[in-house]
Amino acid sequence: MITGSIDLVQTESWQQQLASAVRCPRQLLQMLGLEPKQMPSLDSDELDFPLRVPLSYIRRMTSKDPLDPLLLQVLPSKEEREVHPGFTDDPLQEMASGVARGIIHKYQGRVLLITTGACAVHCRYCFRRHFPYQQHQQSAVQWDSALDYIRRDATISEVILSGGDPLVMGNARLARLVDLLAGIPHLRRLRIHSRLPIVLPARIDQGLLGIVRGNRLKCVVVIHGNHPRELDTEVASGLRELHRAGATLLNQSVLLRRINDDADTLCELSESLHNMNVLPYYLHLLDRVNGSAHYNVTALTSSNIYRQMLQRLPGYLVPKLVRETPDFPYKTPVFVT
Repeated sequence: MITGSIDLVQTESWQQQLASAVRCPRQLLQMLGLEPKQMPSLDSDELDFPLRVPLSYIRRMTSKDPLDPLLLQVLPSKEEREVHPGFTDDPLQEMASGVARGIIHKYQGRVLLITTGACAVHCRYCFRRHFPYQQHQQSAVQWDSALDYIRRDATISEVILSGGDPLVMGNARLARLVDLLAGIPHLRRLRIHSRLPIVLPARIDQGLLGIVRGNRLKCVVVIHGNHPRELDTEVASGLRELHRAGATLLNQSVLLRRINDDADTLCELSESLHNMNVLPYYLHLLDRVNGSAHYNVTALTSSNIYRQMLQRLPGYLVPKLVRETPDFPYKTPVFVT
């Protein structure tokens, strides 16, 4: 693990930590005691999807290890420039499901609200790495069209806050949006999809906990953890606070080659999550977005890994193995026989 000056981040606010995120690949390697020659696929040129990683996440990486599973999730690679059949900029065809500014309505009874294009970390496999956020972002005074769409459709019972990452928003703006949603009578649940409880656990502050406690909507927080080494004591503390505040906590992972493509890692992840009051929810096959093919795990390997998980874990600790398919009205289960 990395120690020293990085430990100072624990005394900074989450906003300060977000602002001080590392953006230079060579700087990141230097902090880890690695030389660029140890990472022959390193891409440090001008990037359309630049590096961004908070110091709190870097602190959990293992120094001098070029195969660290946390490092490999965020370090730009020349492999991202390769073109592969079946990989596109919009693998889920989300543009076809946009029904109002900031709204994606794909599944019955729930809509996804794009709150921001910003994230605390740039995961290299992100299926929205090419998403045209400028067409969907809106200020606090521009929520009207999205909220009007939700108000007009009484079949919508759940709103999913997504992005980017919705928890990059400050508490005042987030609270305003949640209050507006809570004022729509037919809504029952608010779901927040966020990587920040993992990569920037300081984000779980008293203001956020007050938002979770202080509205009538049942709050579900879906975090995104891929590897058990992401779950340190600070992450555990934050997740327990969210649980005490009344949030239902779920985790979704992406199956990633060289990072978590083995049963030992995924079983340990499920056990660790459960110890932190988080239920394993989804294990996604990779969404085939351009730039991510080097993370892809074959269907055969995925099935073998999942079969081992079924044999070793109680059913409630086994996430559903799924893929997301354009034009399907639900996540598609991947059946293992």
